[in-house]
Amino acid sequence: MTAKALASVLIVFLLSACAAQYQLPGPPTTTPQMNGDHWLSADGVRLPLRGWLPEGQQPHAVVLALHGMNDYSNFFDEPGQYLAKKGIAAYAYDQRGFGQAPRPGYWSSAESMEADLRTASALVAARHPGVPLYLLGESMGGAVVMLAAAGNPPPNVKGVILSAPAVWGRSTMGFFQRAALWLAYQVAPGWELTGRGLNIKPSDNIPMLRKLSADPLVIKATRVDSINGLVELMDQAANAAPRVRLPALVLYGEKDEVVPADPTWKMVETLPDTSGGQRVALYKNGYHMLLRDLEANVVLDDIAAWISQPMGKLPSGADTYARNALAKRHEG
Repeated sequence: MTAKALASVLIVFLLSACAAQYQLPGPPTTTPQMNGDHWLSADGVRLPLRGWLPEGQQPHAVVLALHGMNDYSNFFDEPGQYLAKKGIAAYAYDQRGFGQAPRPGYWSSAESMEADLRTASALVAARHPGVPLYLLGESMGGAVVMLAAAGNPPPNVKGVILSAPAVWGRSTMGFFQRAALWLAYQVAPGWELTGRGLNIKPSDNIPMLRKLSADPLVIKATRVDSINGLVELMDQAANAAPRVRLPALVLYGEKDEVVPADPTWKMVETLPDTSGGQRVALYKNGYHMLLRDLEANVVLDDIAAWISQPMGKLPSGADTYARNALAKRHEG
């Protein structure tokens, strides 16, 4: 193939991939409602729903959980079962573009994800009237929860739980990372990246990671425009931190290789009340997937304890460990 022919092929390829594609919400067409295995949004989108309820007793609290990037509601299966045994009901749903929700792999928007969470929280609260409701977000889900909790939090929500929240926005990225994302988004937003070769260890629970690798509902290759959407979401979440005035429990693993420590600590330092109603827990042996790590039950016990006594000490001592780490950061 001549150089001219090769150049023509490359131009055709790039032009075919140059249009970013998103799935934006449509106009309201129906009344949101919660059914057995899904809930229906105002624009008629069916979002798969899972639930874990205590057996033989009324729950003393309810948790609505949001999954991370490329994952889906199944992420909360074991955590949901564990919390249910402690008298806490739990729900999780597939966000737009993930799992069995419409058009998996295509990003919606931070605004639509936040709006969905507000609607879902109202539906869950209506199903359990008078029971305290908590929003829990893992990674990307944590960023969405932060947006919903900032400024005008959903009614009936008593607090938020942020597990390794995705707050690594452009302001804390290196120049070359920002430049590479900008160029890829401008040239070929439809390119799909797998992350192979990065040697990132998201958890020490190897059997769980193997199941995720074999799960067809877990997205393995991510479009550049979706990565760009995630970064925009992380920017918004980091900027929203000073406005998160609900009681909050921030969970972070010292071995997290997905969301770096520096932007996480910077976000923590901007929370308005970390000395009182907002708590930070740092797990020495924790990775990014804290809720599914080998020591996940330690984290879940802390969550249950914080829900029962928000001002009490966490059973694991991870709150004390976090305070000491934050003090050393300030000294450094």
